[in-house]
Amino acid sequence: MLRQVLHAGLRTSFHALGRFVASHPVFFASAPVLLSILLGASFSRYRVEEDVESLLAPKHSLAKIEGNLVDSLFPVNRSKHALYSDLQTPGRYGRVIVTTRKGSVLDPVHLDTVLKLHKRIYQMQVTVNSFNYSFSSLCLPDDKNVCIIDDVIRAMEEIQSARAANGSVPLLRYPITQLVDGRQAYIGHQLGGVQGWGPSGALRGHGAGARGEGVRSARALQLTYYLQARGGLMDRVAGQWEKAFCAELQHFAALHPKLGLYPSTSSSLRTDFQFSSVLAHQPLLASLGACGVLAVLCCSMRDCVRSKPWLGLLALLSITLSGLTAAGILNLTGATYNSTYLGIPFVMLGHGLFGSFEMLSSWRRTREDQHVKERVASVFEDVMLRFSGSTMLHLMTLGLAASPLTNMEAVRLFCRTAALAVTISYVYMLSFYSSCLVFTGYLETGYRHGCFCRRVPKPDRLDSKPAWYRCLMYTRYQDEAPTADPAHADSHLLLGCVRRCYGDWITNTYVKPFVVLLYLVYISFGLMGFLQVTQGSDPSALVAMDTATVLYTRAQQRYFSSYSPVIGFYIYESAPYWNSSVQRDLLEYAKGFQRISWLEAYLNYLSDRNQSTSQPRENFTNTLRHAFLREPRFAHFADDIIFAERGPGEEPDVAASRIFLVAKTTENKREEMSVLLDTLRRLSLTSRVRFLIFNPSFVYLDRYAAAVSSPLRHSLLAVLFLLGLSSLAVVEPLVSVWLGLTLLSVQFGVLGFMTLWGVELDCMSVLCLISALGHSADCSGPLLCGFSSGRGDSRTRWVRVALERHGVPSLQTLICYGAALVPVGSVRSNLTHTLFRCLALTAGCSALHTLAFLPTLLTFLPPSKDRGPRADGEAQRQEVECVEMNDSTRVVDQITTV
Repeated sequence: MLRQVLHAGLRTSFHALGRFVASHPVFFASAPVLLSILLGASFSRYRVEEDVESLLAPKHSLAKIEGNLVDSLFPVNRSKHALYSDLQTPGRYGRVIVTTRKGSVLDPVHLDTVLKLHKRIYQMQVTVNSFNYSFSSLCLPDDKNVCIIDDVIRAMEEIQSARAANGSVPLLRYPITQLVDGRQAYIGHQLGGVQGWGPSGALRGHGAGARGEGVRSARALQLTYYLQARGGLMDRVAGQWEKAFCAELQHFAALHPKLGLYPSTSSSLRTDFQFSSVLAHQPLLASLGACGVLAVLCCSMRDCVRSKPWLGLLALLSITLSGLTAAGILNLTGATYNSTYLGIPFVMLGHGLFGSFEMLSSWRRTREDQHVKERVASVFEDVMLRFSGSTMLHLMTLGLAASPLTNMEAVRLFCRTAALAVTISYVYMLSFYSSCLVFTGYLETGYRHGCFCRRVPKPDRLDSKPAWYRCLMYTRYQDEAPTADPAHADSHLLLGCVRRCYGDWITNTYVKPFVVLLYLVYISFGLMGFLQVTQGSDPSALVAMDTATVLYTRAQQRYFSSYSPVIGFYIYESAPYWNSSVQRDLLEYAKGFQRISWLEAYLNYLSDRNQSTSQPRENFTNTLRHAFLREPRFAHFADDIIFAERGPGEEPDVAASRIFLVAKTTENKREEMSVLLDTLRRLSLTSRVRFLIFNPSFVYLDRYAAAVSSPLRHSLLAVLFLLGLSSLAVVEPLVSVWLGLTLLSVQFGVLGFMTLWGVELDCMSVLCLISALGHSADCSGPLLCGFSSGRGDSRTRWVRVALERHGVPSLQTLICYGAALVPVGSVRSNLTHTLFRCLALTAGCSALHTLAFLPTLLTFLPPSKDRGPRADGEAQRQEVECVEMNDSTRVVDQITTV
């Protein structure tokens, strides 16, 4: 009873709203246009998001907290001897990978060329505010006020000097070598594609050397130039230096074709990530054009009066105006844009086209002899309840994903903006598009051509016209057939095909087993892909193709994948380093890694001097400060130790320290780093020494799976909860059950098939999966509601009726939606490729469920149709039939209600 009361109240409210809109069409048509123009003028405040890490990395993670602690203990500016390019990444830097087409970078010719490149970069200048700035004025200085450069450069300069003096060439070892001054340096991230000599002189493969193995050849070299960016002016100078750095490398590569140069700067990821939006401008316009052409064809009929081609374009105009309004609101509120927003137009397009085609289909089922206001009111009464329900599903899924529960900023911002756009699109569909429907309704009432707006002559006047003119002006006047005859709708091609062919075929007894078998195959392949889902935590997978970031990442994976990035092992509390058990624990933790450890070097130093490694605290610290760290070959370890004063006359404590670890890796570098992170973190919980590990890549790896999947999981649970709650008062319970199962099936299929298509689970694919919930509800919801509302006939008959009334609008939406996706697939961008594949799978899976699986399964599964006749929403409309009755005295026109 409550459900019937709510249904009646909502339908009456929408009926009144439709009459109100039809009574003021000029206002409702002009107000959205004026509002869009006013808000569109705010594009002068258009801003692009510059902090890509905040978008693509989990917002709240232990790695970010650890990174802040590391920066507070060991800031980059405090390092006065050496920096590790993949451990410490300051705000600004320039980085280049140099590869050889043939031979080794250590060959005399290539080595001289690389040092020449280093000299040109070192002397390169940029001009800002009439002042010239070189690398020496921007670099990070050491304790002698000389720029910190990579250790491999010093090693190459030593080799060049030895060759020039015809002396013995210093042996270069890998991955840890010893410089002339006696200092050990890790160069595993600076030399790549290394072939070394084994103990017996045999040639070893790439990166296969043991600790300190001699280098025979190296295919690649990586150089990093760190910049200081203190204050706004220096940051601007550093930005200009990065641009000049890339230009210089491009010019140098043209002069030396035997070398391959792959540059990367601190702004490369941001620039290449946002470059996808630039590349997608023209394809998006092509998508709009293709969708417009098909929308016009889907709204056209053979009958020139009842054909509504302009409504297809006006539906796209309504969606465009809503997008412009949403963008204006974002600009006025100071929001920023990023490339993930490329998916928002397709969320609006799918939802808006669904509403427009449903309204047009309902309009064609209304009585033509009614006034336009009554017909529009009937359309609102019939469609808006379902359209409002699907809009609520969109807002529920997007709204919960935009809540603070979401730990991924890119997902949160996308869903917040998409929810705003869907809301405005819904309002504009009620106002602008409905007003356009009113205007075209008046054209139809006046028997004017649906395209040219010219009045169509009656048949007796058309007989004298040429054949092409009669074909162009074909229509059926009202007095030629009964008013309520719906057969004229057969002049619409898709509806005629569904009514005469597809409806009978899909419900055929011999076709049903094959459809069920197809569904089992669908579930099997979906399960196969679901079991192979992988994380896509690499930010370079979301940038445009053939850009500096992609080329640099490929070169790094090819030549520098033998070892992991340098991992910082930070002991952030005072520990009894003089204790032998603590020393054993720390040495055991570092066992199996390539390492640069002050503790290990200090213990060896004590052993070489025949001193005990287990000493009193004062002796241990005194020797460390006044003997070990003052020797030139160990002086660089001063950057790795922080002393804390205890009191006058007492030796200070070692308050914090760090050592550097490098692990041997294979091709699955990121997966192995994730496992290593979890293993060492579990170890830190049970260790007596309080330590943490950090690398900048951990920011993307830490809790990435939970951060990416939680918005999708929350949205799906919210939709199921909404469906369960609405089944108590709004829709029939079986409709909620069927719709929930359909959404789960579509999500399962899209997730499985996208994995088989090579799409990883990253923030872009999760955004598409969240929007797929609303899209599949748009397509299948009306079909389920139409089927469940019918009573008194067989299941097969109501499946056919539901396909005619709601399957055709869904098919029209999917056709236009699919055409709009095709140009996006041609964009040379990893982000748009992910977007295209996920949205194409969403459209395909939704089409399969709406047009094949559900029509078949509903013919033999609940809800039942044997509970007695009850008029459905369509049959409740009063159709008037005029019957002429004769008696002995007069002729009576009796009005009977059917």
